[in-house]
Amino acid sequence: MNRQRLLENFLQYVRVESTANPDASGYPSSPGQRELGRLLAEQLAELPLEDVHQDEHGLVWATIPATAGRAGGQAAGGPAAGGPAAGGQAAGGSGPATVALIAHLDTSPEAAGKNVRPQVIESYAGGDIELESGAKIAVDAAPELRELVGHTLITSDGTTLLGGDDKAGVAIIMELARHLSEHPELPHGPVKILFTCDEEIGRGTEKIDLQKLNATVAYTIDGGGAGELDVETFSADAMKVAFTGRNIHPAIAKDRMVNALRAASEFVASLPRDRQAPEVTDGRDGFVHPYHFEGGVGRAEVRLLLRSFDTAELERQAAEVRAAVDRTQQAFPGLDCQIEVTRQYRNLKEGLQKLPEAVQLARQAMLNLGRKCEETIIRGGTDGSQLTEKGLPTPNLSSGQHNIHSLHEFASLDEMVAAVEHLVELLRLWKTEY
Repeated sequence: MNRQRLLENFLQYVRVESTANPDASGYPSSPGQRELGRLLAEQLAELPLEDVHQDEHGLVWATIPATAGRAGGQAAGGPAAGGPAAGGQAAGGSGPATVALIAHLDTSPEAAGKNVRPQVIESYAGGDIELESGAKIAVDAAPELRELVGHTLITSDGTTLLGGDDKAGVAIIMELARHLSEHPELPHGPVKILFTCDEEIGRGTEKIDLQKLNATVAYTIDGGGAGELDVETFSADAMKVAFTGRNIHPAIAKDRMVNALRAASEFVASLPRDRQAPEVTDGRDGFVHPYHFEGGVGRAEVRLLLRSFDTAELERQAAEVRAAVDRTQQAFPGLDCQIEVTRQYRNLKEGLQKLPEAVQLARQAMLNLGRKCEETIIRGGTDGSQLTEKGLPTPNLSSGQHNIHSLHEFASLDEMVAAVEHLVELLRLWKTEY
């Protein structure tokens, strides 16, 4: 594995601004995603790959051809239920399984992503990390740092996101493609590479043609540190509540003004804070999260996230929000309220059960490398949530990213190298065991 090349490419990728824009109607929602995709397509075209292109939507596609050798058998617990829904070769077919590796080009709009200035810390010695902005990444707030002493860590300067979510995954897949091209003796079946757009705003799979991908199984490289195999995600919906009041000069406002800003503020304040809020929940607890507030006297808008591992709970959360809106409307006569609910993604657990090898072989690959493997849940979602729901089983794998969506974000180069090594072994298992 070329560790220095992996680092240099990651630093190159994070410098490209690719922040998703939730208010844009186009796809991708920001021009930087297409710019980064163009760069990746150019780099992939330099390798002995097939079908390298950036499509009209900004998605980047490539195929690593299978190596010669065994075409596959059937692993224990093979696809007795009929095999993969999305295509690709199944066990006992005429060829090996096709594995798709997926990462997303966009970064979160929750913090600045322009003019990223990555900082490299060689052989991290432990303790709090001082950033150029004067801020610091405190060990107490990021306790995983205690396990990363000696690692090479990458941070931003503290004024922007780093962008490790998911440019760490992008860099890992790119290094894998280069490594496999340099080592044709490593066994693997057909490998599809796909870089998507707008994952952070729930649109990551909108333009994916599953027939074109034609994969048996997929993996998103979009997880946390090392040794984690994400097999369950939240189910998710989004809500938007628009409050329309009546604006008039405050000098003559008595009995005439209806202040939408004040109403929206009281609505947010009425939502539970001691339960069903991200600040007080963890593990398998869901939440209702008001995350965006804007407006004025005449009109105000609140956007919320609904999250639960139990899909049925989303309906109960939405009902609670509607009840809070009704109470607000009653407290402000003349106020008009409009509620919009958008379906986002669903827990991938059920879909993964259709192809148990997706998890089994990923776990076995870690164990074969002498590493721990912890099956984990994500208090969030990935492109894999939607792909699994559409019929392509897609667990999520570690990529060395930490403190995501934060100005205190950082990534571990050592964990990124480990992710490439895991993929090499995982692809070998899909070639020789499935």
